[in-house]
Formats: sequence, structure tokens, C-alpha cells
Amino acid sequence: MEKIMVLGVSSGVGKSSFSMELADILRIPVHHLDAYFWKPGWVESSHEEFSEKQQRLVEQDSWIIEGNYTGTYEVRRVKADTLIYLELPLAVCLYRVVKRRLMNHGETRPDMAFGCPEKLDKGFLKFIVSTYSARKVKMRKRMAQFIEESPHNQVIFLRNQKEINRFLKDKASAVVPDS
Repeated sequence: MEKIMVLGVSSGVGKSSFSMELADILRIPVHHLDAYFWKPGWVESSHEEFSEKQQRLVEQDSWIIEGNYTGTYEVRRVKADTLIYLELPLAVCLYRVVKRRLMNHGETRPDMAFGCPEKLDKGFLKFIVSTYSARKVKMRKRMAQFIEESPHNQVIFLRNQKEINRFLKDKASAVVPDS
């Protein structure tokens, strides 16, 4: 577990928080794709620019890269040895997105690009709701494909906060016994 992709069913599932905790435990650098995709003022990077940034990241010896970004998934997939997928209920994801907006009002989160203050609009909420079910199907296929590609690949599927907490605690215990 040296090159880890963290994917999730939706915004608000906890990819960023989970990845930061895992990075602290494993002492592996974490990279948030939102910070590489967005430029100040919520300007999108071009596909080529975004792909090139990721290509440089995946050449490193170890990493945690969190974020879905389907258009550049292959860049990460071919170098990853572990895929961790978070799938919490839609209501939890929506609650967390709204909570995140309220808690970070007018500020840029640490996992986001500079100059992109937290925002929330109806279009984003509609996107979360309308893609949730289809994304579950897509991600499960992606997990199966990742395992089929190499016997060394590992998939970890975490379905609720209890499983997430247990996984992080177990990883911490393995690194520092009695933690």
C-alpha cells in the first residue's frame, strides 16, 4: 500500500478528510485532485494540464491521491496498487456538503486550490443527487476491474463511518502498536 487512490460515491462522502488521516498514519503524501484541477476564481484546468500534473504525481514512490475525476482516472489507475472506495448514504453526503459550506463560508478549504472559496449552489446539489445511483454502479465495476488487472492490487470498500473509523484505527495500530 504505497500508491493509493481514494474514490467516493459523491462529494461529501469524506474523501479529503479520510485521505488526510490516512496520510498522517502512513506518512505518505496526500494530493487532493480539486487543488490540481481548479485555479483561482474557480477556473478549470484544461484536460491536458490536469493530466500532466497527475502524471508527475504518479511517478513518485508513494502517494495518496483523492478525488474521482473520471476523465483522468486512467493516469492514476495504471500506477496505483490500492483503491479505497467510500460509499456512504446519499443523505449523509448531502448533509456534509451543506455543513462544509456553512463551516467554510468565504474561506478556501485546505484540500482546495488557492482562491476557490467554499460555495454551494442548486446545480451542485442536483448533480450530487442525480449522479449518486449511477456512480455506485460505475464505482463497483471500477473496483472489480482494478482487482482483475493485477493480483497485487488491493481494493478496500468502506460503506459507513464505523468501517472508516475501524480501518483508520487498524492502520494506526499496525504502524504504532497500542495506538
